[in-house]
Amino acid sequence: MTARTDAQDDLLSMRHKPLHLLKYLDENSGLPGPRANLTLVDAFADVAPEEIVWQLCGSPDEFRRLCAAAALGRLCLERPDDAAVLKRLTELASDDNWRVREGVAMALQRVGDAEPRLLLRLVDGFLSGPPRVARAAVAGICEPRLLRSPEMADAALDACLRATDRLRSIPFDHRRHDDARTLRQALGYCWSVAIAAAPARGLELWHELEARAATDADLSWIVSENRMKARLRRLLKA
Repeated sequence: MTARTDAQDDLLSMRHKPLHLLKYLDENSGLPGPRANLTLVDAFADVAPEEIVWQLCGSPDEFRRLCAAAALGRLCLERPDDAAVLKRLTELASDDNWRVREGVAMALQRVGDAEPRLLLRLVDGFLSGPPRVARAAVAGICEPRLLRSPEMADAALDACLRATDRLRSIPFDHRRHDDARTLRQALGYCWSVAIAAAPARGLELWHELEARAATDADLSWIVSENRMKARLRRLLKA
């Protein structure tokens, strides 16, 4: 047994007692505190009744919304063409709370673990959305465990390129807004993840990014942040 399976069993035992289930989430969330209980988030996403997932999508409580966001990944897998699931997922990708936005990235990664091509379809759509939605796309796909095939690694590089272009399309005086800063922050680490997965093409794109950074302060920040990541430092020294 693991902590995740223990939590699954606890949640399953309460699936017909929603008030008990919500109390369990609240008492085991790890919040307030520096780290939310992501093991519990994963367990909830595995087994939570759909009606509770929908209920918690609109909760004022951040941990409940985080759990719901992650669980939407399971609903995407069960019904990949359900417009209501996709609509709610994109809405939560724009949530004002960063933990909830991280839950959307977890949902996309859950999709990628099971159906990589569905993840690529979702990422393609998200990258055309507002900055926070584009952020969910790159944060979702730029996860090392998802990038073991050349197709997925190339897709992660493409996502970083498109998200960077999305950031550059924002007028400079608007980039101080939180939406743009959230996207920039993700690109501050996602590039290194994607390059490490496909170093031949990735390093070519990296040098192009460095050249463009000379005239763009936000790209310069992205380059600086990624240079600090050990996975990229090793490649640049090779």
